[in-house]
Amino acid sequence: MTTKQRAYLKGLAMTMEPIFQIGKSSLTPELTEAVSEALEARELIKISVLKNCADDSRELAQILSERTRSQVVQVIGKKIVLYKEAKDEKKKKIVLP
Repeated sequence: MTTKQRAYLKGLAMTMEPIFQIGKSSLTPELTEAVSEALEARELIKISVLKNCADDSRELAQILSERTRSQVVQVIGKKIVLYKEAKDEKKKKIVLP
């Protein structure tokens, strides 16, 4: 992913609300599966890490991106933005510059 593409995705993510929250149970297999399904449907998602989660946000983002085969767009504080290009041409919503 180029810097220009990352900047474009960051711009799109600014207006988004987090659709997942990672709490004290951290990364469960169910959460990973749900994130993977959401990435297939939306391509770009935002995740919020709650204060009661003891794990580091950057580490969580890295683990999630590996498990879901997605890319970390950014991690700011307790917010994680992930991107995964849709496999199906009909489902593609985001066209990268």
